[in-house]
Amino acid sequence: MEKSDKLYRRVTDGILQRLAGGEFPVGSRLPTERELAETYTISRTTVREAMVALEMMGVVEMRKGSGIYVASLRMPGEGAETLDVGAFELLEARRSVEAEVAALAALRIDDERLGELDALVATMADADADIVASERADRDFHLAIAGATGNGAFVAVVTDLWAMRDRCDLARTIHQRARGGGEMLRVAEHRAIIAALRARDAEAARLAMRQHLDAVLEHLLARTESEEIEAVRQRNANLRERIFARTHAA
Repeated sequence: MEKSDKLYRRVTDGILQRLAGGEFPVGSRLPTERELAETYTISRTTVREAMVALEMMGVVEMRKGSGIYVASLRMPGEGAETLDVGAFELLEARRSVEAEVAALAALRIDDERLGELDALVATMADADADIVASERADRDFHLAIAGATGNGAFVAVVTDLWAMRDRCDLARTIHQRARGGGEMLRVAEHRAIIAALRARDAEAARLAMRQHLDAVLEHLLARTESEEIEAVRQRNANLRERIFARTHAA
């Protein structure tokens, strides 16, 4: 796939062109995510990936409580190509593939594999386990389900999708920023998947996996939220304080 075919590159390339044309000088604030999504007719998740990609290139700076600002007019070199696949793009692929993998696994999984899944979820639920151990157990959980299908092609595909989280700079950066929070919800979602697999219910397993990955996507959105929402909250808080001060001064 050429870089122009990647959805988030429509935004990064467009912003870079506008910077080169002098539309946004250094220090100026970029349009909001909503405005960019409307301009480029893409989703909010794609805009989020594009903003993180531009920040990784050193072109923009995401300021907490303010927004996204132009940090440099230096155009990135070929190294920008290593950004490759983003976390939201990756989750879209995982949602499609792993849901069907779970459905097939429900028809073929044995008790030994179910016990393995139970142990992996127990590791994820262990409050004393560090983040690395928990993430490794999460990965092994999904690979074990792929293994339960008995289909080597599915194992290879799921393994490669998970490897992209670390191999692709953009996906890795977004996942690192989203670390922490919602661990027990993730545990409950994994247990729901196991319950469907144990019942040998293919449709329930498919649905449980989709719901889990939908929740992961929402978690990434919440944890990497562009600071525009915080800026609005802060402005509202400041306004309330000023109104309170004026009314009490009177």
